[in-house]
Formats: sequence, structure tokens, C-alpha cells
Amino acid sequence: MTKILLAEDDKTIAAGIEYSLMQEGFSTLLCYDFKSAQKVLSEEMHHIDLCLFDLSLPDGSGYELCKFVKQRSDMPVIFLTAIDDEVNVVMGLDMGADDYIIKPFRIRELISRIKSVLRRYQKQGQGKSIIEIDDVMINTLEGKVYKNNREITLTALEYRILLIFANHIGQVLSRNQLLEQIWDIAGDFVNDNTLTVYIKRLREKLENDPQHPALIKTVRGLGYKVGE
Repeated sequence: MTKILLAEDDKTIAAGIEYSLMQEGFSTLLCYDFKSAQKVLSEEMHHIDLCLFDLSLPDGSGYELCKFVKQRSDMPVIFLTAIDDEVNVVMGLDMGADDYIIKPFRIRELISRIKSVLRRYQKQGQGKSIIEIDDVMINTLEGKVYKNNREITLTALEYRILLIFANHIGQVLSRNQLLEQIWDIAGDFVNDNTLTVYIKRLREKLENDPQHPALIKTVRGLGYKVGE
């Protein structure tokens, strides 16, 4: 049974989410503050499949919990928050969160996004553990990327985009295809300009000459492709 850790200080909201998750067949660990959530993570992390974190907790934040998780595991994290400021959204996603749901939300939307994130992680886990593209190597089991045997630090979104490319070597992917595979239902968080910025960052980190990219190529009028 899929186990979800929910950290939410509003007990009414927490009870409603917990009940709905149970109706969908999920097992839920419920915490009302940062300290108890961190304790559960320390003791049960290997048994948890996904985390739902409210950003504003009475003794800490969902950001801190997300950082705690991502330093130890590639477990998916979804933020729940009443704050829809773009800066906060981008900061949360750059920290490694997989989705960001604004309150109030429909419970069916929450369930759908949870299932979408879990499917994405399941597909990644079923792929090859080592992917090599020229002098770049991706270890999908560890979630790490190396260039000439030197580890390259990528944000969660940069890694996800690279993994999409790696699973479609030689194929041209349009911008819309990339956006759909990155966010699924939550596509409104990324636009063309944001995608362009992340492609540029990837090139700067992985290309020998970012001004003349050889790894991530732009196919004029069509999109992008990696490799041949």
C-alpha cells in the first residue's frame, strides 16, 4: 500500500485529506507540525512513498521539510499552500518539489496530481539505471549526473528535463511535449520563457561550449533533441 506523509497544521483540512486518501487506498501518516514530521521522516523515510507538506507550519516550514527529504532521498514532495506568489512557487520547485497546489483546492485535483507524480516516479524507476550520452552519464538510481566522471549539480527541474531528453535520444521534442511531460496537470506553473531559461542552464552545465551546443540541440521551428 502506498504510504503518504501529510504535514498540515489545520486539523480540519488534514482530516479531510486523510479521509480522502484512505478512500483512494492510500495509507496516511498525519503530522500537525514541523517537529513531528521531521521525527517521522527520520524513523520511517524508507517506508514513505510521497510527502504532502503545508508550507506554513507553526514551528517551521514545508521548505525545510522538503530540503530534509531531498538531502536523503529522491522521494516525491508536493507543497500545499495558500501562497500563490510566483517567487514562492519557483523557489519551492527549484528546491526539488514535484508539484505546488494552491489552497483552496478540489480534493479530486489533489488525488489526480498525487497519482500523476507517483506514475512519473514509477516510470523513471523502470528505466535503465545508467544512461550515457557522449561524455555525460546519468545514474537514475542515485539521481546523479556526471560529466567526464565529475558530478554535476542539477536542480530537480533541470534533472527532470534532462531525463526526458535521455529517454528520447535522437527524437525531436517540441516545447509543448516537454511542458506536458514535466508538469502533466500542473502545466500552468511553467511557460515558454521559463523552459528556455532551464534549457540554457542545462547547456551551461553540460556543454563544452554552451554558445555552440552539441548535446542539447535546437531544431529550428520544431523543438529540441539530445544525441543522434
